[in-house]
Amino acid sequence: MAEVVLTSVSKRFGDTVAVDGMDLSVPDGAFVVLLGPTGAGKTTTLRLIAGLEQPDAGDILIDGRSVLADSPAQRNVAMVFQQYSLYPHLTVRQNLEFPLKSPILNTPPAQIARRVAEVAEVLQISHKLDNKATALSGGEMQRVSIGRALVRKPQVFLMDEPLSSLDAKLRADLRVELKRIQSDLGSTLVYVTHDQIEAMTMATHVGVLDAGRLVQFGTPREIYENPVSVYVATRLGQPRINTLPAGLFGPAPAGAQWIGLRPEHIREGEGRQARVTRVEHLGDQTRLHLAIEGHPLVTLADPHTPLRSGDVISLRPQEPLYFDAHGDRVI
Repeated sequence: MAEVVLTSVSKRFGDTVAVDGMDLSVPDGAFVVLLGPTGAGKTTTLRLIAGLEQPDAGDILIDGRSVLADSPAQRNVAMVFQQYSLYPHLTVRQNLEFPLKSPILNTPPAQIARRVAEVAEVLQISHKLDNKATALSGGEMQRVSIGRALVRKPQVFLMDEPLSSLDAKLRADLRVELKRIQSDLGSTLVYVTHDQIEAMTMATHVGVLDAGRLVQFGTPREIYENPVSVYVATRLGQPRINTLPAGLFGPAPAGAQWIGLRPEHIREGEGRQARVTRVEHLGDQTRLHLAIEGHPLVTLADPHTPLRSGDVISLRPQEPLYFDAHGDRVI
């Protein structure tokens, strides 16, 4: 596998800056999730690494070598798209074989058969090899799509929201499978999503993008516990972080305009009074929707809490985060 390094990479489409001077180092064997809303530059970054787009400035290195002059096929990367991108008239076996039959790879037939069998076993689709692609479920089709990337044993896997079109159960199942596959292979994987659950559960590293810029890079735990801004803080965490006036619970650090409170970092029993506006029972947890001096916030409560809408409770913050008027972190 290989390290991927982007150095001062920029890409424009007309007047739109899709990627803006990005510096990104993807460690060898890492599972890196690029996180951000629509338009943040996530997919363009993937396409630049894959060679489907050329940067206007900067350099891209794979395994220590610049690949700007290489075609997508020469870069030895494999990309999985949001849609399944299968040949519907071919069987699962033929779809998996297709990348290996490229004249560039010139793979011997015996090796093709062996690789297809190995990948089918990993993805648990061995019993579907002779089925037409159109006879598969959505989850099975996406597994085959992922398998088409795996059979090549590329240096880098690139995945662009491959689970977003699946139902909730399939997404959860394939999250576990993808992480297992990546861990077993020790492969370098760059994965684009706007789903924070995918980022928290699968990534070894998370890169948060905003308007084409990489604003923070680190482990999911680092990003969650030590965000550099309100923008980053809102990318991870469900329910999302509460942002309230800095002085609402007492003295705040100099320059602080806002206090950020994760729902699990609000304690009940003393402090400022808040009124319960809604109680949301979710089985394993209960979310309390509150109002304090007209400001809404959400916290977590015991699943069997007796609280009801209209009740008044007292709150105090624990492990608060502070941000200035521009949304940047105040330490």
